[in-house]
Amino acid sequence: MVDISVKNLTKFFVIGENLLEDLSFEVQEGERVAVLGRNGCGKTTLFNILTGQMDYDAGEVYVNPNKRLGLISQIPKFPEGYTVEDVLRSAFAQLQAIKNKMSLLEKQMQEGATQELLRSYDDLCNRFQSGGGYDMDVQVDKICNGLGILAKQRVQEFSSLSGGEKTRVNLARLLLEQTDILLLDEPTNHLDLNSVEWLEGYINSFKGTVLTISHDRYFLDRVAKRVIEITDGHAEFYSGNYSFYMDEKQARFNLQLKQYQQEQAKLKQLGYTVERMKGWGINNRTLYRRAMSIQHRMERIKKTEKPKTEKTMKATFGEKDFSGDMVFSMRGVEKSYGERILFSDVELKVEGGERIALLGDNGTGKTTFIRCLLGDETCHGKIQFGPTVKWGYLPQIIHFDHPERSLYDTMLYEKNCTPQTARDRLGAFLFQGEDVFKSVGNLSGGEQSRLRLCMLMDEKINLLVLDEPTNHLDIASREWVEAAIEEFEGVLLFVSHDRYFIEKFAERIWLLEDGKIRDFKCGYQKYRSILDHEAMLKAPVAVEHKPKKEKPKGGTKESDKLVRRLEREIEKQEQLIAQYDEKISASGADYQELTRLLEEKEREEATLMDLMEQWEAAQV
Repeated sequence: MVDISVKNLTKFFVIGENLLEDLSFEVQEGERVAVLGRNGCGKTTLFNILTGQMDYDAGEVYVNPNKRLGLISQIPKFPEGYTVEDVLRSAFAQLQAIKNKMSLLEKQMQEGATQELLRSYDDLCNRFQSGGGYDMDVQVDKICNGLGILAKQRVQEFSSLSGGEKTRVNLARLLLEQTDILLLDEPTNHLDLNSVEWLEGYINSFKGTVLTISHDRYFLDRVAKRVIEITDGHAEFYSGNYSFYMDEKQARFNLQLKQYQQEQAKLKQLGYTVERMKGWGINNRTLYRRAMSIQHRMERIKKTEKPKTEKTMKATFGEKDFSGDMVFSMRGVEKSYGERILFSDVELKVEGGERIALLGDNGTGKTTFIRCLLGDETCHGKIQFGPTVKWGYLPQIIHFDHPERSLYDTMLYEKNCTPQTARDRLGAFLFQGEDVFKSVGNLSGGEQSRLRLCMLMDEKINLLVLDEPTNHLDIASREWVEAAIEEFEGVLLFVSHDRYFIEKFAERIWLLEDGKIRDFKCGYQKYRSILDHEAMLKAPVAVEHKPKKEKPKGGTKESDKLVRRLEREIEKQEQLIAQYDEKISASGADYQELTRLLEEKEREEATLMDLMEQWEAAQV
């Protein structure tokens, strides 16, 4: 069954410049589809058209009228004084209306229950139950726990929340509405790693249809089963997740380029032949007619369009030579706000060439830690940098002292460079033509990050500190940043929720949790397997207690034989479990193998417990 159908959709904001042009696609019931494309290609516009928030200029749009559709992009306005709990409960507006009618009928039945009132009340009860009315509290708690919406936050006024917190609460409200078709526009923005992983699990167990716009490549790999890419207003289709899309896109590009080159070589050869035959055919009409025939054939050849290569940033970080072993060290570092301790007893040392990811849930103090390290905030303890260390910092929230200045003027004034140098540097970051005269304050979040990165890359540094460097960037821009960072040979310290970025660069991980920093001297995959292993060990093992076997009757001799037999079996079982311990130690980086071995070990330990109980009973 088709849930969404778009045929020849055209949308323009400026006459003659179509944002979407003859866009066509279908989405079947239950599909998980990623909608990709450069920033500004029309992805969010498409979602607004699907929800009816925006009109279109031509084409047909069909959304299954029997399905409930929900969009998470803009944050709706709620009445003044609405708490977070009120916003979450607004997802159950229909069920609440039924509950109110039930309460009204209950009061009426207290005065006298007629058959008509009883039938109406019974009908409302059935509708309330079938709609999940009795599970509302459970569902709200489940979603809030998964997205990290704390109990103390649920009593706050919604208007007092930050933009990221509002986005999180609005996402929770949408999930509680139990829609049949989910449209998710950058759903992982402002979510920490645990919340993103929870959302992935929710979507994968969701029975309905999902369309998502996202620049989170890890998220797309785990959620999407099909990709629709919007390019120049048209749709390209890929039957797989993000990794498949990348491989297939490159393969299509290579094939198209090969066909184009072969056609151009053939046309060039035919053109050369035509020109020669025309020259020879001045006095020979037969040769001239043959030349014209070849020329007509050349015109009829279906020509392959030359594949477009995307513009790339050509920039690298300026690097300062580093001498010595230590980049910086922290001893007894502590930061608190009143009674709330963000981190304490921090003892860390960083040497040349390291690449470190600082991870932790939202609100744990990662940005504050960075600011304390760089001296932007005060803290207790001792922080010491090496004598030749010079750092560069890209903050999460970009700020320019003069937002009214153009990009060009900003470079001239703040970098003290020549006009040509300013143009060259901006051009390397794809700020070209009239774009350089835009006001800095009118740039998008991604463009501001790109400009600040452009200014940062010119500095001679050997310690690069990044706080959420891929926020607001589309996938192409993220890849540009990654390419520049790959060339940087100094020390890298970064905060990020982009698991693709973390996995690519992190060689050491600091986890800020419960006011402490745990130091993992490994990459992201091994770090995850360590945490998963620890979680398994903490989880209670449900041991099925078998009924004790009765000691055989017949005297002491048979009892002694049973005890000796059980002791031999216990010894064998202990040796078997010891072998599992060796296998588990050797499989620390293989999560799937680790999971299998732990499950088998638990079963063998349960068997050992049973043998021990039998041995104990045989002693009596």
